[in-house]
Amino acid sequence: MIIDLPKFVASERSQWAALEAVLNKLENDSGQKLPLDQLRQFHYLYERASADLAKLATFSSEPQTRRYLESLVARAYGEIHETRQKQRRLSLLAWFFHTLPQTFRRHLNAFWLSLAITLAGVVFGGFAVAFDPEAKSAVLPEMFSGHLGDPTERVAREERNLKGRSAGQMTSFSAQLMTNNIRVSILALALGMTFGIGTVLVLFYNGVILGLIAVDYAQAGQTTFLLGWLLPHGVIEIPAILIGGQAGLMLAGALIGWEQRIRVSERLRLLARDLVTLIFGVVLMLIWAGIVEAFLSQYHEPVLPYALKIGFGLVELILLILFLGRCGTEQRR
Repeated sequence: MIIDLPKFVASERSQWAALEAVLNKLENDSGQKLPLDQLRQFHYLYERASADLAKLATFSSEPQTRRYLESLVARAYGEIHETRQKQRRLSLLAWFFHTLPQTFRRHLNAFWLSLAITLAGVVFGGFAVAFDPEAKSAVLPEMFSGHLGDPTERVAREERNLKGRSAGQMTSFSAQLMTNNIRVSILALALGMTFGIGTVLVLFYNGVILGLIAVDYAQAGQTTFLLGWLLPHGVIEIPAILIGGQAGLMLAGALIGWEQRIRVSERLRLLARDLVTLIFGVVLMLIWAGIVEAFLSQYHEPVLPYALKIGFGLVELILLILFLGRCGTEQRR
């Protein structure tokens, strides 16, 4: 029981002010994390303020002080018992170096399946052109019409073109490449709604084109040109499309369920954030691949040595493997 109300309020006000200072600090910075000793002090101040409020509730002579204390206790209760995840400031670097690779590794089986389907297409396309050189004209789409002729003649023509394209042509070409590859990747994801059938066809067909062109140039003795032309952008572009296929297969798996006991809508809801993360990662990868293809891959010897271009592509591949395989592991632990 409170005997001297003014003396009680005067003695406790410093504790209330300390609690209010901690609350202001937490509310002004949603990412603030208190050390253990400060957390214990905060909880002690909250319990003490709650006890003081219970004592003041029996008095009607201090309504203003009681309202202040009620507000203080309510704010502290909200901070202690909050169950929702606090909103964090958007950090593109944290998303890119942690969230994206972690999401990729979480669904690694879908990526391996995407890779296996594409490799099956590569084998099919390679055998097709090896046994029937005329298969190129039947399989390659119009945008690959430059590859329909003799690879040796095309290599000679490219190497004679020392000036290359103008800056404006390069920019336009880069934009076309990005648009086409992003469209293919999003299509591979969206066709997951066909229970994966459309995704499988897109991945297989892209593999057929890759295998057909690779074997055609290798048979013509132009393997060095092929590697110098393909590696700088292909080591990013091809994995990006594979990740798009990975997302499509994930979507198909959520629709099929594979003996999961939750509803389809719930499975899709749980997967939505991962799909968005992967497809945004694919877009960033393809933007880089488009720039490299337009401004590096299209320049050949004697302008740029093939060894330099091949080395650049291998460095990109190593960095990509390290990025997808290692980034975010420390934070996850």
